[in-house]
Amino acid sequence: MSEELGLLPANELLTLLASKTISSVELLEHLLRRNDALGSQLNAIITFDIDHALATARAIDNARANGESLGKLAGLPMTVKDALAVKGVRSTGGAVELKNHVPNEDADVVSNVRNAGAVVFGKTNLPRWSGDIQATNEIFGTTNNPWDLSRGPGGSSGGASAALAAGLTALEIGTDIGGSIRLPAHFAGVCGHKPSYGVVSQRGYIDHVSYGHGDADVNVVGPLARCVDDLELLFDVLVEPSTRPDQPLRLTLPAPRNDARKMRVAAWINDKNCPISTGVTGVLEAALSAIRADGISVDETARPDVKFEDVHTVGLPLISAATSPGRTDEEFEALQEIIKNKSSEDPTLVMRASASTVIHRDWLLLAETRDKNRRKWWNFFKSWDVLLAPVAITAAFPHQTEGNLYTRTLDVDGGERPYADLIVWTSQFGYVYLPSTVVPVGNTKEGLPIGIQVVGPYLGDRTTIEFAKYIEQLLGGYKVPPLAKIK
Repeated sequence: MSEELGLLPANELLTLLASKTISSVELLEHLLRRNDALGSQLNAIITFDIDHALATARAIDNARANGESLGKLAGLPMTVKDALAVKGVRSTGGAVELKNHVPNEDADVVSNVRNAGAVVFGKTNLPRWSGDIQATNEIFGTTNNPWDLSRGPGGSSGGASAALAAGLTALEIGTDIGGSIRLPAHFAGVCGHKPSYGVVSQRGYIDHVSYGHGDADVNVVGPLARCVDDLELLFDVLVEPSTRPDQPLRLTLPAPRNDARKMRVAAWINDKNCPISTGVTGVLEAALSAIRADGISVDETARPDVKFEDVHTVGLPLISAATSPGRTDEEFEALQEIIKNKSSEDPTLVMRASASTVIHRDWLLLAETRDKNRRKWWNFFKSWDVLLAPVAITAAFPHQTEGNLYTRTLDVDGGERPYADLIVWTSQFGYVYLPSTVVPVGNTKEGLPIGIQVVGPYLGDRTTIEFAKYIEQLLGGYKVPPLAKIK
């Protein structure tokens, strides 16, 4: 069996399974061998459920041999971010409070992939409560980027992106509140889709100790994969309505607005409020040039009637408020102290403290401004089908262990930038609930992958996926990291 089998697209693996060229057990064992070879270097898959996965794979192989009807993911081994509950498997959210937590039921999306025949064999690494741009926590340690082990694969779905890039899993389910699907896809050179808010169930999302009883604002659950066709394959499974009697109705997504080559394309590739590095700029400008050379017009002047700075005064505060249940009592009291005694002059920390301790009246006013901006984006997408934008200000960065999201800094083009700038371009579209598909478009001179966001109107998920397919076909998409070429 070729050692590159695990690097094939999920759709190709499903074809091999359906034709009985390989069995589900053989494919699972192959991926486990790849993890044996690379796992210690990457630390991407941190919990395994091998016995149950092998039993499931054997059952599907037997059902296939008997000619039984099977689901669209039948026999495909895959992993799940450790921010999602998996029945009978340790599921921690990256928090020490849940280090021995074993759920008694699956998250809705896990139920969906199981019902479609997927073989869930492990959980992937993340930061505590999915709250960082690196995949590291006190329980499992740090995940490395297969393109450069001294750098991270992004966060919070960093274990997911590293496992995919290295061919340790066929598909992954991640979560995204400030860019946690899109940033890892960009940093590790894979594909990711942040769905429109509300179209995929969040039930079973682990973002605080008493998780699972409501939906976090802004947050979504979505697919990661090595190619866009695979994103679409998994997305179609994830959007299936839950069979639970208390599950609200799911929203119906329209078909793509048009063929990709006929779409009206705008681009917002840089902004003085959050400039991107020269290395990222060069790759994105080359991508736009290639799209234009292929006959598609791209307007770089079109903008919504939304102030870029609103991401700082509205978007990031709403995200901080949404993640506040994960604060410990001590952390929450410290944030209250900052506001009460004005004990910090750091504007980012003051924003975080204000948002995490916000009174309901002020939250409603923030949400009202968000709704006004959503209307402005809706008006923008009357004239444009997709908007192309950066994912992050830089490529994958070296591991940082000191400080936190609000205190760290990055060296970008020789200058010091706030670490939190990494989530500005993703939060810009996330807090207004827009769908965004990330696809690789090239590599920097240092060999690090760069992705681009394809953003669309609310519920325009199939439109962004369609244009991402076009970009992938034009520019090549996912490339295999040298580390993953096992001999």
